[in-house]
Amino acid sequence: MAMYAYKGLSPAGKAVSGLREAESPKLLRQLLRRDGVVVTSCEVSSKGGGGKAPSKGAGKGAATAGAAKGGLSRQVDLGGLFGGVKPVDIAAFTRETATLLRAGIPLAEALGAMVEQTTNLRFKVPLGEIRAMVNEGSSLADALGKHPKLFDDLYVSMVRAGEAAGNLDDVLVRLADFMDGAQKLKTKVQSAMIYPVIMLVVGIAIVAVIMTKVVPEITKQFNAQGKVLPINTRMLIWLSDLFRDYLGLILLATVAGIIGFRLWIKSASGRPIWHRFVLRLPVVGELVRTVSVSRFARTLGTMLSAGVPMLRALDAGKEIVGNVIIKRAIDDAKVAVTEGESLATTLRKSGQFPPSTINMISVGERSGQLEDMLTRIADTYDNSTDVKLGRLTALLEPLMLVFMGGAVAFIVFSVLQPILEQASFTKH
Repeated sequence: MAMYAYKGLSPAGKAVSGLREAESPKLLRQLLRRDGVVVTSCEVSSKGGGGKAPSKGAGKGAATAGAAKGGLSRQVDLGGLFGGVKPVDIAAFTRETATLLRAGIPLAEALGAMVEQTTNLRFKVPLGEIRAMVNEGSSLADALGKHPKLFDDLYVSMVRAGEAAGNLDDVLVRLADFMDGAQKLKTKVQSAMIYPVIMLVVGIAIVAVIMTKVVPEITKQFNAQGKVLPINTRMLIWLSDLFRDYLGLILLATVAGIIGFRLWIKSASGRPIWHRFVLRLPVVGELVRTVSVSRFARTLGTMLSAGVPMLRALDAGKEIVGNVIIKRAIDDAKVAVTEGESLATTLRKSGQFPPSTINMISVGERSGQLEDMLTRIADTYDNSTDVKLGRLTALLEPLMLVFMGGAVAFIVFSVLQPILEQASFTKH
């Protein structure tokens, strides 16, 4: 292993330097990154090799070999080539770039450091293009705008506002916090739904196996006797025959129904109907409204804090809200704000925002602290989301158990009823 002399920034933003052994510059950056150090430059040290200074030719060869090895490892990263760019990668890039800027490092140099330490090729190549555009005199916002799949309109708008106001580092920190919060909320929702979905799939699979393999063997003797069976037993036999003879068609119809339903809820006519129905559901509707209001409030507050104009911030807040009904309410609010009305008044008219949210926005507008009030709303609703997710999970679990238990109880009762009736008839 070679000994590298490096310079970088600590988690507190202080300049640090030192010597460390590593197999390549790439591994050196990874090791130091685990310690919270962002490497800005590194080179092979002449003090390597077990304390014995290498000869001039050997040092040059070691440096060339190390550079070649490091360059190759930076350019060829199969994991980064086949993987995608995750939101957590963009959030980390945003936060570390802000740290470098706060330490006084020029933007182009900070971007160069980020390109050097990024191992994901799907992210490394765009970052290299962004750095090249900045070196040529382009603004960071314009350079980021060339890659809309990585940096959305909200991101670019906030960066543009930060560059105009001269507080780009602060804006990048807010962006990183916003992205981390959004990812945390998404993870919470996904985690809460994993267990009920698994239970539903396993329950359906168990019932399907019983209906196609177990029930037909048991009901053969009923058919041989030729007696009139109870209606529930006849229904069970009919369902069993249906599953056994047309299982492929049932699966195909189910898949086609799911695809058709998804296409319908994405269509211009079906989406509003479905979204309005979801909002009216007892527990799920409250959760969807809470998440939507939280996203809207945090996005609007973050963009206003960065100096983005109200109308542009409302556009970004509308796009991040998933529900069409709430989107329409925000659209109406934008039109009314353009005509001089207050944001709280227009949102109250829509009937889609909770009264507490409207009151806090109204107070924020009157006091001139709308950005801080929107952030408080988002924090409050994020905490409320945890409670509502817990309620939803607590509701879904017994529902899944009732479904599975009811299906199994129906099968067992339908099988045992003719046997018990025959035993009772024989006894008398």
